Amino acid sequence: MRKYLQNSPQAAARIVALTIVADGDVAQAELASLDELAVHEQLGLERDALHAVIDTFCEDLLSSKQLAWVNNCPVDEYTLSELMGEIDAPALRRKVLGFCVALAEVDGHVAAPPHSWRCAFDQMSRRSSIGGPGLSLLARHLP
Repeated sequence: MRKYLQNSPQAAARIVALTIVADGDVAQAELASLDELAVHEQLGLERDALHAVIDTFCEDLLSSKQLAWVNNCPVDEYTLSELMGEIDAPALRRKVLGFCVALAEVDGHVAAPPHSWRCAFDQMSRRSSIGGPGLSLLARHLP
């Protein structure tokens, strides 16, 4: 898995990419939502750069043999923790969580996330002192 600078736009975009591929189906509605939400602009990336991060994330998954889809998650717990750990700025964590919630709901199919996702989002939310509607929306989808 590639390393990105801490709190970089690319590290944040990779978490968004993980959300898009997590259910095993990259829906057109999810890709359209990226533009509607202006995710690239809000993360400080050009549109093509955001899509490049998504592409390279998928390449990394394929080359690392991560795509076992164990428990509906394309990455193992260690990798997930590493990816989430690259974002520790509270405002950026809140922004990324908001994108993840919006993108997870857009295609009407929210896969039940595995325990590792619950732990990662719990860790992300605690570190950024998130409360309120964004986390509540996410929590609705956690078993």
